[in-house]
Amino acid sequence: MQGRGAQTRSVQEDGKNLRGNTIIGKWGPVMIPLFILSVITIAIAFERGMYYRRHRKNSRSFFEKVAASAKSGDWAGVKQACAGSKTAIAKIVGAGLERDGSEEEMKSAFMETMTLESAGFQRYLDYLSAIVTVAPLLGLLGTVTGMISSFSVLDSGAGATAISGGVGEALVATATGLCVAIIAFAVYTFFTHQLDTIVADTERLCITVVNAKKSGWGRD
Repeated sequence: MQGRGAQTRSVQEDGKNLRGNTIIGKWGPVMIPLFILSVITIAIAFERGMYYRRHRKNSRSFFEKVAASAKSGDWAGVKQACAGSKTAIAKIVGAGLERDGSEEEMKSAFMETMTLESAGFQRYLDYLSAIVTVAPLLGLLGTVTGMISSFSVLDSGAGATAISGGVGEALVATATGLCVAIIAFAVYTFFTHQLDTIVADTERLCITVVNAKKSGWGRD
């Protein structure tokens, strides 16, 4: 009986040691959602990077060609440039040219299409904003629960060394949460700045087109 009891205790201790050697066992189950949030952040960064790159491809040459053609009155060249580009900016300019009966009508077409296309650029950015807020809170939660577990070893008669070691491991959760939040914030800021640049450039190009069209409406 004593040998069987000792064997049972040995198996239980081995199980505890095995759980303690894993990431979840050392730093708590909160590391699972933090890991998931980090993967989501990386996935969004990759997807948004491909999307922005696709819609900004050859944007400088497109802007220069449309602006030069509009100022010279070559509207066939402007339409050809818009038809030859699959970017959101080309769609916006093309929508204005399709409704060029008056200045108000063209501006309305620009604004409507820009609103629709900007939604595509803003997609998933709100998720990054949420991760920036949630990740540090999850890290703090993991630290609090880990410290509670660390101080509970006092009941088993463990010394201060065991407690300090447990607190150090618990603080890893906070550090991980902050790292995830910092990366998400950096990605969010980068793409927000890219969006602001795209909007500013598009508005400038639309103004150029409208000003060039004014002569056709009988306005100086």
